[in-house]
Amino acid sequence: MKRRPIGRLALPGVAFLAAAAGLAYWFTRPAPPAVALVLYGNVDLRQVNLAFNGNDRIAAVLVEEGDHVKKGEVLARLDTSRLQPQVAVAKAQAAAQKAVVARLQAGSRPQEIGQARANLDSAKADAENANLVYTRQKSLFAKGTSTRQDLDNSKAALDVANAKVEVNQKALDLAIEGPRAEDVAQAQAQLRASEAQLALSRAQLADATLVAPTDGVIRSRLMEPGDMASPQRPVFSLAVMDPKWVRAYVTGPDLGRVRPGMNASVTVDSFAHRAFDGRVGFISSVAEFTPKTVETQELRTSLVYEVRIFVKDPADDLRLGMPATVSLPLGQPVQPPEPTGRP
Repeated sequence: MKRRPIGRLALPGVAFLAAAAGLAYWFTRPAPPAVALVLYGNVDLRQVNLAFNGNDRIAAVLVEEGDHVKKGEVLARLDTSRLQPQVAVAKAQAAAQKAVVARLQAGSRPQEIGQARANLDSAKADAENANLVYTRQKSLFAKGTSTRQDLDNSKAALDVANAKVEVNQKALDLAIEGPRAEDVAQAQAQLRASEAQLALSRAQLADATLVAPTDGVIRSRLMEPGDMASPQRPVFSLAVMDPKWVRAYVTGPDLGRVRPGMNASVTVDSFAHRAFDGRVGFISSVAEFTPKTVETQELRTSLVYEVRIFVKDPADDLRLGMPATVSLPLGQPVQPPEPTGRP
């Protein structure tokens, strides 16, 4: 009987053991460290409801849905047929009261003082004549050639003449001294009230024009010419295009790997082969349950933290609500977050 070499019998066994060891290592080897954290969310942006600050009929609506508008651009106007006369009345009242203040501050004119002096001189002359009449009546009464009635009448006329002298003297003193400080202060207060009413009327007229508070896109046109406007009824819904962000959610175990200022790459289904640059700008400090609008691989009932990744979109390609995927490369140096205002 011919015997086979032992080495030939051992080779298949060695090969089998080596393959088994390789497979065992393959399945038990430690997973390589992750190079990026992937989050899922939706594109979000701010929206502003624009309403008139007054109550009146809308006269004109100047923009349509989808129009891009600039800050300060006129969007709509109210009927001002009643506001303009109110401004005119307030302006006239303020001008009249301003003239009153100027007259009081200027004091009496020289002609008014001269007139007061002439009245005083006339009153003094009448008093002197009344005194002569009274003196004559006393002499005649003493001789018995005049009656008591004539004497009393002359005495009364003298008293009236002296009173007129006193009145005209005080009128001259007031003309020289000018108006009282209290009268000037009262007139100035009335002038301020008139000017405030004029400013209010002008503000109401200015509020009849609705302007864009910032750059954006008209998302909804809610009212038309002829509708009755009020502060409680928005005329437009304005989408603010800058900043835009992706509202995503990170689980508790991954929360420590996310820092404000981290660079991010954002992709959406509509632009599958294009990545938008972004940066982490806000991390919530309060946990919440995963919203149903976000597609994640974790359970819906797991607690997560909201993260906002601000995205650069100069071409305005991203739309509100778009599903987005965010990739946060790990191990990157953290940049300070760019100022984007309060989230």
